[in-house]
Amino acid sequence: MLHVFEAGRLTPSAAGADGRREKIERWLLMLGSLLLLAAGIGMRTPTPSDEPRFALVAHQMAASGNWLIPHRGTDWYSDKPPTFMSMQAASHALTGNWEIAFLLPSLLCSLGTLWLVYDLGRRLWGHRAGMWGALGLLCTVQFVFQAKRGQIDPTVTFFVTLANAGLLRHFLLGPDRRAFWVGCFAAGLGVITKGVGVLAFLMVVPWLFARHRAWQGLSPSTGGVATWLGGVVAFIAALALWLVPLLLYVHAHDSAEARAYISDIFVNQTVHRYVHPWNSFQPPWFYIEVIFTSWLPLSLALPGLLPAWRQRLRERDARFLLPLAWSVLLIVFFSITRAKRDVYIMPALPLLALCAGPFLRDILQRRWAQWTALVFLLALALPTLALGLQALWHPSAWTMRFAQARQLGDQTNALWIMFIVLGAWILVCVAAFRLRRAGLAVLTSLAGVWLLWGLWAAPLLARASSQAPLVQRVEQTIGPHAELALVAWKEELPLAFERPTIDFGFVTPWHQQLADSIRWQEQAPADRWVLILADVMAPCINQDATIDMGITSGRDWRLYRLDAVAPACRGGVVPVGAVEDWGGVDKHR
Repeated sequence: MLHVFEAGRLTPSAAGADGRREKIERWLLMLGSLLLLAAGIGMRTPTPSDEPRFALVAHQMAASGNWLIPHRGTDWYSDKPPTFMSMQAASHALTGNWEIAFLLPSLLCSLGTLWLVYDLGRRLWGHRAGMWGALGLLCTVQFVFQAKRGQIDPTVTFFVTLANAGLLRHFLLGPDRRAFWVGCFAAGLGVITKGVGVLAFLMVVPWLFARHRAWQGLSPSTGGVATWLGGVVAFIAALALWLVPLLLYVHAHDSAEARAYISDIFVNQTVHRYVHPWNSFQPPWFYIEVIFTSWLPLSLALPGLLPAWRQRLRERDARFLLPLAWSVLLIVFFSITRAKRDVYIMPALPLLALCAGPFLRDILQRRWAQWTALVFLLALALPTLALGLQALWHPSAWTMRFAQARQLGDQTNALWIMFIVLGAWILVCVAAFRLRRAGLAVLTSLAGVWLLWGLWAAPLLARASSQAPLVQRVEQTIGPHAELALVAWKEELPLAFERPTIDFGFVTPWHQQLADSIRWQEQAPADRWVLILADVMAPCINQDATIDMGITSGRDWRLYRLDAVAPACRGGVVPVGAVEDWGGVDKHR
């Protein structure tokens, strides 16, 4: 019999076998992640609230060829830099399919984040720790849910994680100038994606502390002044990819609109939004709730992780101090401002999963953790199964209202059957793996949850709330040669029409949109129609002279020509305030 160990070391044959096994495992990890996260891509259209907004901007980029100044309708879109929407437009150029393109950046960036967690964990603690860290992240509700959405946060999380990985490799495993420069460049990309990429440099704070206190695990050298200057250049170079063309464009096309765009995106949407927010108010402890809900089931391991982390910090291990301290600093930073959303702290999740990697396997061998995992699954499965059975056979008033609010119609039973299948699948996983292999029960159960969500629930809900029936009614009414304008519109409406539509601004107050639409109709009364939110019509639009287009996404829409406009409002004389706030448009969201 061959001995695989000689003098405490692996023989070359054993080392080679381990290397092959590790290679197979990491590619299985990525393949499984791809199948899980990509399930359902191409099967649905963008759904509110944020997906249609980004998709519309990307559509207009592709149609106009202007990828520098994003537009939402006729408005300059200054809420976010154009990077993410440009990625969606580029995805369409590659795939030719918008239903794939609007989700592709989130998918690729989420896969990239998973790989970074695995790779950094492997470098710091070994292959097994990297695998467990990546699996812990892959099981987390917020990470997978956002990976399947056409929103900006998975892309920001990837750039921030790439920046963190570059800095950590330099500070802990270096000196590694190339990794450091890549990290600084990625931080710049994070800035021109959502503005928060600069927070990656908070990593310098725990690094300075650990270096001053001579903690273990730090790189013996930082590479000198040239390395730091190179990082500054890399960061500025990433910013310049957008800022230089933008400033040149604005200088060449100086206007009040251009100056307002610059002021809003650089001042109002950053400093002012943080210091004096105008929406999404939450209490200071809001992110504690997010950690214990949106970060399930990884957060269930905290009773085992916190003592393990505390012990490593007592041992002055900088490999844990830097990522953990950075995550805490990020959460504190977003806790200070009154405006809070759960996705704001999502960039902290990959580093916490990274630091959990070395301990998750041992934690899952403890009886309390196994019971906790099974109770979590049962708490998910039993109500889901009971709700599906009850709604299918004896629907209550609540389930009927739920289905009606989502316009499920004859697809209602399909949703409740999905609930039954989901609950039954989780119970099968619990019965198959039981207490001893509770970790596998969690992994397979959640895999089933996300596969059913991507392939069944999300497409079903998207079809039910689709604008297509409304669009079809409008097209049949006005014919192919008429002109159509939208008033008090939402982003999903122009996305649904194949014909060009006219708008009078998105953040423009609704009474002003209505006034502009009346003047527009007066130029060609026989050929120009307006699709309007019913709540905005009074007192200028006679409802009896309009055509009911039905309700979609909870909104009642009406179609009319100029003859429906009251004489007192002709010429665009629309009273201000006839409708409370004229819709209460949140012009800064």
